[in-house]
Amino acid sequence: MSPKAFIARRVALELKDGDVVNLGIGLPTMVAHCLPEGVDIVFQSENGFVGLCPADEEHPDPDTANAGGQPCGILPGGATFDSAFSFALIRGGHVDACVLGGLEVDQYGNLANWMIPGKMVPGMGGAMDLVTGSRKVIVAMEHCAKSGASKILRNCTLPLTACGCVSIVVTELAVFRFIDGQLTLVEHAPGVSLDEIRQKTEAEFVVSPQLKEMPIALAA
Repeated sequence: MSPKAFIARRVALELKDGDVVNLGIGLPTMVAHCLPEGVDIVFQSENGFVGLCPADEEHPDPDTANAGGQPCGILPGGATFDSAFSFALIRGGHVDACVLGGLEVDQYGNLANWMIPGKMVPGMGGAMDLVTGSRKVIVAMEHCAKSGASKILRNCTLPLTACGCVSIVVTELAVFRFIDGQLTLVEHAPGVSLDEIRQKTEAEFVVSPQLKEMPIALAA
């Protein structure tokens, strides 16, 4: 199983039956394929609909795309609406959880995920609204950058998306929660030691007394 697939399966376990959830582009979109049996989620897409589902691979609808421009489907009972209504849902606190990728997260719950200075970016998109309007902010990302540097830092170095917004960070090595404002290691991946997590995490964190091995969703 690839690291991204492993992360997506673990993130899926954070979602509760009946939740309204927004999935960011990239890795987060994989979560829709990993929901445990019996868990039904209403996926909201910031470009204007609820009831998002994976595209029909044999007969994709060219007129239906998610916020990242990728083909997708819409379930019976779904609804479409304009961007103003979509962001009223987000800003009004009606989204139970959002799942986003991250470039950096720091020990204070700050998130940087929208730009690297000097590189062309399409813009902030809805990330700033989502992380401030959602009840739960889940960052799904690989633990280290391609250079090997930690992405979980003492302080973010890139332009911030928002301050103190992150609820939980899920990587291929570990799960961290912010408990009483403190970055707390609550789970480790199978075969991954605490020493390895410390070595690959720049941020200061505490270890939960209930530290356990990460479970993953069993969905395909």
